[in-house]
Order: sequence, then C-alpha cells, then structure tokens
Amino acid sequence: MEKRRMEKLGIETSLLGFGCMRFPVDADGRIDEEKAQKMLDKAIAAGVNYIDTAYPYHGGESEPFVGKALKKYDRDSYFLATKLPVWKVETLEDVDRIFQEQLARLQTDHIDFYLMHALNKSRFDNMLKIGCIGRLEQLKAEGKIRYLGFSFHDDYETFERILNYRDWDFCQIQLNYMDAEEQAGLKGYKLAEQKGVPVIVMEPVKGGSLAAYAEDITGRFRGLDPEASVASFALRWVGSLPGVKVILSGMTAMEQVEDNLKTFSSFRPLSEREQQEISDIVKLINSRVQNGCTGCSYCMPCPAGVNIPANFRVWNTYHMYQNYGMVKKRWEEELGEAAQAKNCVKCGKCEQVCPQKLSIRGDLQKVQADLDKKEFVLK
Repeated sequence: MEKRRMEKLGIETSLLGFGCMRFPVDADGRIDEEKAQKMLDKAIAAGVNYIDTAYPYHGGESEPFVGKALKKYDRDSYFLATKLPVWKVETLEDVDRIFQEQLARLQTDHIDFYLMHALNKSRFDNMLKIGCIGRLEQLKAEGKIRYLGFSFHDDYETFERILNYRDWDFCQIQLNYMDAEEQAGLKGYKLAEQKGVPVIVMEPVKGGSLAAYAEDITGRFRGLDPEASVASFALRWVGSLPGVKVILSGMTAMEQVEDNLKTFSSFRPLSEREQQEISDIVKLINSRVQNGCTGCSYCMPCPAGVNIPANFRVWNTYHMYQNYGMVKKRWEEELGEAAQAKNCVKCGKCEQVCPQKLSIRGDLQKVQADLDKKEFVLK
C-alpha cells in the first residue's frame, strides 16, 4: 500500500483513504453492515489506515457503524477522521454536545483528524462569530482531537482566507482532473503545499463521473493500459501531486475496493504520455458544453417556474459525459417536472437580462428534446 508522510504532523498515512459515505445499503436504504464490514476489513488488511466518516453520512448511521466495525482493531493502528456539522452549530454548547455524541457513536475517546465540515464563506464567518475554532483548539489541547482541519466547498479567495487564518494541521479539498479550476482547485492545492499544510482530497473521481464514459473516451483510456480501470487514472492523476497525502474514495462495492487496492498497492504516478492524454480528454469533454450559462441566475425567477440555470447545468453535464445516468436523479427528481424546460412559455424576460446574451428560449427547447430522447444511455 502506497504511504505518504505528513512531515508537518510526523505521521504516515495510506494514500488511499476509505470514505464512509457510500457504503452498500439494503432494500430499506440502511447500511448493509455485513457487506460494509467485509469491505473495511479487506481495505485495512491491505494497509489502508485512514478511515473517514462524518456526522450526516447515511442519515447519521455511518459514524455508529464505523465505531462498531473498527472496535476489533487496535485503536493506534488506524487514523479516524470525522467532521463537525457546522451548519448545526449556533453556540459553543452545540460544539460540545455534537462532539461528545460523535465520540459515543464512534466508541472512542479521541478523534485523530477532526474537520470543520464543508466550510464556505458564510459558515466560516459564523464559526468565527461564535468562537468555534477556539473551542476546537481547547479540545485538541485536551487530547480529544489530535489534528484539526477543515473540508471546503467555495471559491479560491475564500479558501485562501481560511487557510491563512491559522496554522491548520491539514485541509481537505475537492480535486480531480475535471475540477482543477473549480473551488480551491489546483491553485488552492499549490497554496497549501507552499505553506506545508497536508492536503486530503475528496471526490477524486467526481462522484463516479470519471469512471463512466461513453465508448470513445473509455477506448482512449484502454489505449493507455487495457488492464487498468478508467477510475484508476483519475486516482493516479490526484496521487501524482506530492502534497496530496490521502485520497478518499467512497466505495460501494467490494469490486471497487479491490480495484482501488490494485491501484494503490503498486502505485505509479502518471507518465508524461498519460498526463497529455488526460489533458486532451479534458479538452474534448469541455468542448461538448452546449451553452455558456454561468449560473448567475439573473434570469430567475422564471414566471413559469422553470429553473433555467439548473436545466442548463443538467444539459451541459449530459453532453459533456454523454451519460444519462449521471444526470438522471438531478433531472427526474431534484429538478422535477415542474421546473423542467418544457414549462417555458417563451415570454423572453430571461433573455432581456442574460449577461451572456444566450438564446435561452431556444436552448430550453433543446434541453427538453435532448433529455426526453435519452440518446446517451450507457449499457
């Protein structure tokens, strides 16, 4: 198992971290504990020593299951990570109550890596206002937290502000070859590396998006290595960055565990040829964007109830990856019929205020036609 040393902390972690937000579930939607236990056992036996969960994962079931699943292992043999749900914190009493609940759920007396979960500008401002960081520093001084960090979802400027606020033990960012310029992105990674802050990466395969392509792109990856999974290239892209110390993978099936172990047990950074091919693939995917909607929402609210930016996000993603499965839930459930493009009454108010001067009415017609046709359905 590939290991990385966190010089700042004086410890060594497995490059592959087990993300506990996508365990297999049973018919009732609850964690299939037998399958999940076997997956964890397999990963740990192969050398994975970083286990990452969070308060809300699996509707609150992940932490209790992880606590039970890890009970048979020596507590010093693995690093346990969980997160403070900052959106639930209004007072310092909330910090104490939630933290104590997490210790009980996880059946432990300390957390190795404790994160302020999913920080953005407003959440960070609120945590500063109530003094949350100071309280977490007290818990660290008491030995209940070993390393204090944060996970992040916002723009680079906000990331820079948070990273520079204090001397963090580590940080966790979303990073993959399609999101290199999104959120903190590669720019944020380089800032953390420059400051000597260990980086933990989430969504390296973009929620599975970078593992399920149409045949044209899948074929290009097979041309690089016919024995390697498409997902392995995304993981190796992230792992080729030396400042990345842990790459989290939320695994749902034993086959994913085995494939990841294959990738990380004989880890190879990407070659120059592989880097160039992935760069070319990124350009190809981005060239499939159907319109230049920036999501500014100047067009909203729509008098007919159409969620215009959301329709365009689904449309662009559908064409970029040519995989209806990637947008099925967003289109059919999260967006739903009431907000779909078909409800456009062609009043034109949106086009009058669109900064990008998009042909919104015409594009909405194309959105509905394309998503109804479902041309790109992977077998």
